[in-house]
Amino acid sequence: MKPVQLSLGLGIFSIGLGAAELIATRRIASALGQNDRPGRAVLRVFGVREIVAGAALLAAPAHSGRMWNRVVGDALDLGTLGMAAVRSPKRPALWGAIAFVTSAAMIDMLVARRLDQQTGALLPPSDNTSFAQDDQGTWTSGKSGHPTTIEPEDMPLVEGPEVPTTAFR
Repeated sequence: MKPVQLSLGLGIFSIGLGAAELIATRRIASALGQNDRPGRAVLRVFGVREIVAGAALLAAPAHSGRMWNRVVGDALDLGTLGMAAVRSPKRPALWGAIAFVTSAAMIDMLVARRLDQQTGALLPPSDNTSFAQDDQGTWTSGKSGHPTTIEPEDMPLVEGPEVPTTAFR
């Protein structure tokens, strides 16, 4: 499967996971042994973060920086779950969540790296170079005016005004 397709799938997955964290906050927090007010608040914040990360991936699935955002979120999740494991070490659901997030983090890192390799950079190019998929499914670069791969060719590129460098001295 191509990394852009995986990125899109992970975006949809993020939105679903975030929605579940918001809808079933008490149930998830209880299973993890964190069913107190701070535990539920953290779970809700993480749910919103997942939804935002998923929406960003749906908007620009070939943008590897957005995939790396998921990796950072996975690290936050693992750190938080690790702290919860210290408080409640005998919770099977907690260890299952740690295994699940570890697996998701590995997939996210692999997809982010593949996107980096395809585009040649962590962030979209700033020189108006864009990447397009040819008939064989290979990503190639060109000067079409857009920094990501999902904008239509006829969409105008709007750039901000030039900022004088002397303003920051």
